[in-house]
Amino acid sequence: MISRRDLVTFLDDLLRPPAELRDSSRNGLQVEGTESIHRVAFGVDACMALFQAAAAWDAQAVVVHHGLFWHEGYQRVIGSDATRLRVLLGAGLNLYASHVPLDCHPRIGNNAVIAQRLGLLETGPFGLYGGIAIGRKGRLPQALSLAALAALTETALETTCRTLDAGSTQPVSVVGVVSGGGADLVSQCPGAGVHCLLTGELTHAAVHPAREAGTPILAAGHYATEVWGLRALMADLQAACPVECRFIHLPTGY
Repeated sequence: MISRRDLVTFLDDLLRPPAELRDSSRNGLQVEGTESIHRVAFGVDACMALFQAAAAWDAQAVVVHHGLFWHEGYQRVIGSDATRLRVLLGAGLNLYASHVPLDCHPRIGNNAVIAQRLGLLETGPFGLYGGIAIGRKGRLPQALSLAALAALTETALETTCRTLDAGSTQPVSVVGVVSGGGADLVSQCPGAGVHCLLTGELTHAAVHPAREAGTPILAAGHYATEVWGLRALMADLQAACPVECRFIHLPTGY
């Protein structure tokens, strides 16, 4: 068992982002719950299903990637927002959110873990967003066709890929990884020496920039690319603190 203060301090210290980061999420402790914590649930999205599952498991804290509070803030607390907060407060659940800091972390971030699972070599930062490089890039052990890279990605990330070939027929040697909604960073690929962008989802706005850059995009699923940082964070917390942890899997299909 640990205190709320100890949990928040551990997470804040581990996930502290570069000072220049501009993130729309209000990262950190978003909802204050009970003081003593012996079970911590992890999930991608701050949603009713996650809160109910965490409460049923008798957790005292929930750690998420997509929290409830963003810079625009609530104008009213009604409807589903009010119901979510009632569940959180009624169960005494603490809610902690880490958005871009959990994407860009060089060891346990979504992009770092994905790069590792793909076996990328010579990895380094890639993809400017919010004033910092949030992604990772690296070299495959051997060049692959786009189809072979998609198959590797599907196995490594336990997902299904959607592919935009952008007219390219060249083998891929260097992959850029930006989890979630990173397709709009495709225009940065040529200047960074990246041959293919691996992200979560394809968007209409990314199609023409990808074709004009001649850079294919693999979309492995927004949810499927953003479970990895949470799982790595969970392992770190469990190794460092006397708490029980559980990842609650609630895929969206997107």
